[in-house]
Amino acid sequence: MNCSAIFTIASQETRINIRNRWTLLFASVFGLLAVVISYFGMVTEGYAGFQGFERTTASLLSLVVYLVPLVALVMATLSFTGDRGAAELLFSQPVARSEILFGKFLGLFVSVLTAILVGFGLAGTMIASQVGTEGLLRFLSFTVIAVLLASAFLSLGSLLALLGATRTRAFGLVLVVWFFLVLFYDLLVIGACFLVKERTANMLIFLSLFGNPVDVARISGFLSLGDATIFGGAGAALVKFLGGRGLSEVALVITLVAWTVGPILLANRVLRKRDL
Repeated sequence: MNCSAIFTIASQETRINIRNRWTLLFASVFGLLAVVISYFGMVTEGYAGFQGFERTTASLLSLVVYLVPLVALVMATLSFTGDRGAAELLFSQPVARSEILFGKFLGLFVSVLTAILVGFGLAGTMIASQVGTEGLLRFLSFTVIAVLLASAFLSLGSLLALLGATRTRAFGLVLVVWFFLVLFYDLLVIGACFLVKERTANMLIFLSLFGNPVDVARISGFLSLGDATIFGGAGAALVKFLGGRGLSEVALVITLVAWTVGPILLANRVLRKRDL
């Protein structure tokens, strides 16, 4: 595999996406929402003003697990179902299909990474200037979790875009997957638990955690705040099974990495077999 070709394609993909209005819109909206959440996060308790990093991280968790997967899926779909003429020109070049795939994925990752860092950086700068830097390390660890979640869904979006072939079908698949993983997955697991015995239900809840990158990121976020039990049985079982937060965090990071590696390798197989 030619790394030079991959980096060249990644560089071009990054430039295209950085100039893309969707990337700029995501960075702007994400940064604005992060600042607003930080400032108004305790308004229901009669307090308006910038929160510290820990409270802001807890408030941002819901935003991240809903918005980041959707944006990553959309960006991957737009990239891999773009202009047909440009795609034919790219694939006619003397480079392997896998090099094109990994180059485009790397370029997408750099673009989303930039957008997330802009958003978190804007909020972090405002918080640090107003209330100090206490809890900054936890905020930074949560930023890493958001990046890993984006990476997992970029990989998944790349696979779905290739399976869908056309932009319309690809977006249909993306929306179904997003709704399922973000909204319906936990409901299905809870419903299944009512149909089995308690011991089996506990095991099902624990194992279901690794089947959804959104749940992995959510529990990782609570672990970064020092509390996995607030999520429920899965978080508590994970910490208990692995004997502490340290190993639990490592296991969750490895799971997110696996959710990145697995779909992109499957996408590579799909692309190699496709008749272009």
